[in-house]
Amino acid sequence: DAHSQGEVVACLEKGLVKEAEETDPRIQVSDQCKKAILRVAELSSDDFHLDRHLYFACRDDRERFCENTQAGEGRVYKCLFNHKFEESMSEKCRDALTTRQKLIAQDYKVSYSLAKSCKSDLKKYRCNVENLPRSREARLSYLLMCLESAVHRGRQVSSECQGEMLDYRRMLMEDFSLSPEIILSCRGEIEHHCSGLHRKGRTLHCLMKVVRGEKGNVGLNCQQALQTLIQETDPGADYRIDRALNEACESVIQTACKHIRSGDPMILSCLMEHLYTEKMVEDCEHRLLELQYFISRDWKLDTVLYRKCQGDASRLCHTHGWNETSELMPPGAVFSCLYRHAYRTEEQGRRLSRECRAEVQRILHQRAMDVKLDPALQDKCMIDLGKWCSEKTETGQELECLQDHLDDLVSDCRDIVGNLTELESEDIQIEALLMRACEPIIQTFCHEVADNQIDSGDLMECLIQNKHQKEMNEKCAIGVTHFQLVQMKDFRFSYKFKMACKEDVLKLCPNIKKKVDVVICLSTTVRNDTLQDAKEHRVSLKCRKQLRVEELEMTEDIRLEPELYEACKSDIKNYCQNVPYGNAQIIECLKEIKKQLSTRCHQKVFKLQETEMMDPELDYTLMRVCKQMIKRFCPEADSKNMLQCLKQNKNSEVMDPKCKQMITKRQITQNTDYRLNPVLRKACKADIPKFCQNILNRAKDDTELEGQVISCLKLKYADQRLSSDCEDQIRVIIQESALDYRLDPQLQMHCSEEISSLCAEEAAAQEQTGQVEECLKVNLLKIKTEMCKKEVLNMLKESKADIFVDPVLHTACALDIKHHCAAIPPGRGRQMSCLMEALEDKRVRLQPECKKRLNDRIEMWSYAAKVAPAEGFSDLAMQVMTSPSKNYILSVITVGICVLFLIGLMCGRITKRVTRELKDR
Repeated sequence: DAHSQGEVVACLEKGLVKEAEETDPRIQVSDQCKKAILRVAELSSDDFHLDRHLYFACRDDRERFCENTQAGEGRVYKCLFNHKFEESMSEKCRDALTTRQKLIAQDYKVSYSLAKSCKSDLKKYRCNVENLPRSREARLSYLLMCLESAVHRGRQVSSECQGEMLDYRRMLMEDFSLSPEIILSCRGEIEHHCSGLHRKGRTLHCLMKVVRGEKGNVGLNCQQALQTLIQETDPGADYRIDRALNEACESVIQTACKHIRSGDPMILSCLMEHLYTEKMVEDCEHRLLELQYFISRDWKLDTVLYRKCQGDASRLCHTHGWNETSELMPPGAVFSCLYRHAYRTEEQGRRLSRECRAEVQRILHQRAMDVKLDPALQDKCMIDLGKWCSEKTETGQELECLQDHLDDLVSDCRDIVGNLTELESEDIQIEALLMRACEPIIQTFCHEVADNQIDSGDLMECLIQNKHQKEMNEKCAIGVTHFQLVQMKDFRFSYKFKMACKEDVLKLCPNIKKKVDVVICLSTTVRNDTLQDAKEHRVSLKCRKQLRVEELEMTEDIRLEPELYEACKSDIKNYCQNVPYGNAQIIECLKEIKKQLSTRCHQKVFKLQETEMMDPELDYTLMRVCKQMIKRFCPEADSKNMLQCLKQNKNSEVMDPKCKQMITKRQITQNTDYRLNPVLRKACKADIPKFCQNILNRAKDDTELEGQVISCLKLKYADQRLSSDCEDQIRVIIQESALDYRLDPQLQMHCSEEISSLCAEEAAAQEQTGQVEECLKVNLLKIKTEMCKKEVLNMLKESKADIFVDPVLHTACALDIKHHCAAIPPGRGRQMSCLMEALEDKRVRLQPECKKRLNDRIEMWSYAAKVAPAEGFSDLAMQVMTSPSKNYILSVITVGICVLFLIGLMCGRITKRVTRELKDR
């Protein structure tokens, strides 16, 4: 048969390609025969008529698809190759075309157009050394790699040759069977996972998916073969090479990346930036991540990164040429080296060029969306990802999950996650999903720091400061809080804190790792140095400033104070379950129900309040609610005196009601225990142990004394036995609690029933001006409880010592004090005595209301004198002065003194006489 020779050649060609695809071929074609077969194929490459088997197999298909294509120069071959996967292509023709393509893969000269277009470039860049065996240099993969290397190095390769290369790279990506290594190494994986997906690059993408770990395990040889193929085809340089990706992402490219010209390598970058957004479609997302998995394992496959960083990589990371790989270098090692140098300071030495640094940051931002795009992370954390993050972890949030479980991770994984988190703290923009969620708040409040080339932790600090702005959305707030919580696990995760305090930590807090412990250690050192008036602070100034920022940030969320959070977890669940964590709302909730808390939580909350009262700037709620009032009334006040300043201006007409309410809350807290009032504690330092030692002996650390010490000091104030500084402070407390019964814990505790039954209306008043206290005084005879009666009697006793502590009486008699007692200084009962004398004096006319109130008080004091006998001389004197029978009592006392005087004189005479008789002897 005249045509049988064509069939014989076709048979030999199939045997040749089959041999390359088998590990242990049954029939081996001799080298001489191979050479002859490839030579015949090369001779028929110009005109498809010369390949008799293919001509007869594809005669009808040529008419169908390539009717207008002229024969010659391999044009018909190329046309048929382009339509190989069309539905109407006959199977016989498709097989013949595939055999032809496989021969081209073995020897590029079998493609007429490729050999002709690239002839001069191959010679120029020494890609076809004639005297070497054909097997290696003739392979299509070698030619592509050699010429791609020249292109990546910035060398000039003709546009015709580059066009041909693009076609054949696309051809290799489209049909896995053209790569013998894939067939050899991935046969099992293809049969098991990817059968029936032969067309349009779907098999390759299926294998990529398997390698990513989404459909089972894959052999190392198969993985290596895929990596090699990706390097040969280099789809990172032009996304169109990957037909499966191109088709899946066409709609996304048309909408999200239309501003970038077709075929530009930045299209892939643009697609990554739109990952997990509304514009992304699911199929595109999968194809993109499958390809990026391989690109991320070889830094050279990101064309822009390679172009901008090849000099830096050679200088700092000892890399080889584009098409040379080192078996010793693990996947992703070069990029890891680049990003370590990207974040070095000038003092730390060798840094990346600005262009390269920008590219490294771009890649980091994109790869942070998927842990599988970080080879080292996936390798070291595979077990932990399965253990902790397999369920309930949304796509792109695997790293967050690993950070949440940082202490539970295996050592190698913990180190990798720790290093990444440390890097994020310096440049939070690496967290692309967080940045996307926080875009509105960044544009409104943080655009200046976001535009900086070098972040250095400023952007995260800005986001934290603006976390509770009304523009803040839930996703951004959750992301920022998550990062704050992660930062607590290691002080290195707070970049600004680490840079400011690194030396101080090494010197003063060695071996301490957790940020909260480091903050406590440094804060304690600062406090001790301040209390001891040290000449020089052991903590440096820059560290003290940053330490202050960290302390203030920690007050915003109870979870940022792990010890307090752990101690109060069950109480939060029981009492504050529906309260949000932010804005210190949980802490405020716990403070309000302090008496119901478990012992351990109660103690921690008390300790927290003690710290806040010593340094009110750490009281997040107070500072937030009273922010504007602090600006108005206390702009120059030291942070330690902030609450004191607010208290002094509390009753100003322009005081914000919410702030006033908050100040009252803090005053109520302070009055429960003298230790929560630093000013009082300092002023009464000597008086408390002197007069109230029995209360201190019964007291326990970290639990309130329920105002017992303050009540004790009030009694001594009435007896006029306190030091002047302490007296001033107690006077203020008595005056404030006389206006608002809630500021007197003992009164509130012992008289709660009486207030509910006798003074409910007064207690319900929005503004407390002493109505409840006055009601209790008026109803003194109706009070049955001994402890409550005692508290009301104490109030009456205090009011004798100073009219200022009886607001109702003081208001009624304000004009009379001005007219009759202006020259008399307040305190020690002087003005009260003056009013009493005026009341007795018939010539003085007091205001009717003042006169009535004074008479009421005299009756109350009379009753008090019967019920509670005088406890001291001053108390007795005051009772006499306020008694209706004052003149009679004074007369009796005078007569008594005179009698005693006379007796004394007589006794004196007897003594003197005895002495004289003794002298006469």
